[in-house]
Amino acid sequence: MPSPRTAANRRSSSCTEPGRTPPAGTRSARACGRRGIPWSPRPTRCGASGDAAYLAARLKTIKGPIVLVGHSYGGAVITNAAAGNPNVKSLVYIAAFVPDKGEDTLKLAAKFPGSHLSDDPNAPLPTALDAVPLGSGPTDVDLYIKADKFSDVFLSDRLDKAKAAALAASQRPVTPIAGAEPSKAAAWKTIPSWYLVATDDRTIGTENLRFMAKRAGSTTVEVDAPHAVLETNPDAVTHLILQAAHDNRPSLAKTGTSTTRTAAFGGAAALAVAAGTALVIRSRRSGSDA
Repeated sequence: MPSPRTAANRRSSSCTEPGRTPPAGTRSARACGRRGIPWSPRPTRCGASGDAAYLAARLKTIKGPIVLVGHSYGGAVITNAAAGNPNVKSLVYIAAFVPDKGEDTLKLAAKFPGSHLSDDPNAPLPTALDAVPLGSGPTDVDLYIKADKFSDVFLSDRLDKAKAAALAASQRPVTPIAGAEPSKAAAWKTIPSWYLVATDDRTIGTENLRFMAKRAGSTTVEVDAPHAVLETNPDAVTHLILQAAHDNRPSLAKTGTSTTRTAAFGGAAALAVAAGTALVIRSRRSGSDA
């Protein structure tokens, strides 16, 4: 049986300095810790290409097979970071964005309704978000979910008020480029995938998650949970990751008329804010690296 090593990489609030503190307080971190799975530093969050470059560099330091996992915006990051790395054997998407090459998460966001990030489709900024200026440019801002919207949008009101308030106060921001930058790669086209659908997702929207999972041909599980499924259902997340680490691989969906078997993820709802977690798992096999 493989002995997985897992690391989680979370977005930093700085575009210049990668964060160095593991998200040890999350329930998923504690769940993985109980299984002997350590967590590592997180990358920055300056757009999928920048974050993917950071993560790709880390992946090159790992010998042996890798299972790469992304939550929310982290899905776009791993979709790019895994491209061209033969050691990445599986991708796991936890209520995550999975763009094709040339797609961005904002355009994928409008596929189906379900997100509570905005109640005005014509608003220049989703109405559940606050923009904190960082400079003089119109896009030089950090975006946060408003404190009074956080429990509904991110947690689907599944946690008590005190816990929700603490998470809202500690959320990490996203910049507009993270949602608007086109993906430069689509690793899911050649790497098997798993998908966890949160059936009460009010950030991306449950129907968008189902659309992506079906379009992908992923091995899919549905969990009665909010977008922040890592907080409310950490064991379900961990179980799916370990499934992938143990090589219970799905078949890849056929696309078009080609005989090549490929997998693809598509739409999602507005901006994925606050958790964009990416996970890395290394599985060691006895006597084999394959």
